[in-house]
Amino acid sequence: MIVKWEVTLPGLSGDEVRNAYVYLPPKAETHPGTRFPVLYMFDGHNVFFDADATYGKSWGMKEYLEETGTPLIVAAVECSHGANGERLSEYSPFDFRAREFGELPGRGRETMEWFVNSFKPHIDSRYPTMPDREHTFIAGSSMGGLMSLYAVTEYNSVFSKAAALSPSVLVAPSELDRLLRSAPLEPGTVVYMDYGSQEMKHLPGAVLARRFAKVASILIERGVFVTARIVPGGEHREASWERQIPFFINTLLYEK
Repeated sequence: MIVKWEVTLPGLSGDEVRNAYVYLPPKAETHPGTRFPVLYMFDGHNVFFDADATYGKSWGMKEYLEETGTPLIVAAVECSHGANGERLSEYSPFDFRAREFGELPGRGRETMEWFVNSFKPHIDSRYPTMPDREHTFIAGSSMGGLMSLYAVTEYNSVFSKAAALSPSVLVAPSELDRLLRSAPLEPGTVVYMDYGSQEMKHLPGAVLARRFAKVASILIERGVFVTARIVPGGEHREASWERQIPFFINTLLYEK
């Protein structure tokens, strides 16, 4: 079952309304009292419904979770669709320059403060969650992948595991590396990272491959349990990320 409702993020976008979603496994209805881990996701409009997805193709998370009987709640929030790079700003922890918009302020902290202090308490109060850090995960792709790396490090007391698909690791690389090296991390932190081989071809001299490897290496040096993959034929789009669901879900729920 998927519940869909409207929310606002006053600190980010005033009274602009966007959609929020929560997927509840069938067992939540058939076995009252059972509690579940929670995966929070960015770009919520792309997670469940093709009709809501930006390019008409969603990740199909509901179908995968139901077909596999995965005992997991998924809560997701739509991004801003403003014409002036608002999504990029909301999904960057750091100020940066975007080719099409110029200088943009990084409002990732404001985004995460809303997730942690408003959205998560809402989900925990209304649904059968396991609200502790060990059972609270976060995931996203592209800029949402960058935010997942940010969330699992800067908000490591809240999120124990993250999945970062095609993360935008070229955004403010020095600031990202500094964060990954210095953020306090609790034992048992897990990060899944991937990039599609077709994405790697868009930059000369293996620039993206080197950045991806460096981020993974920093996390490994910090004692994070890292699963890093280059996806054969993988592209920067929802249909490709959908095919990676089994890999990152199995990583997040390993030994669960």
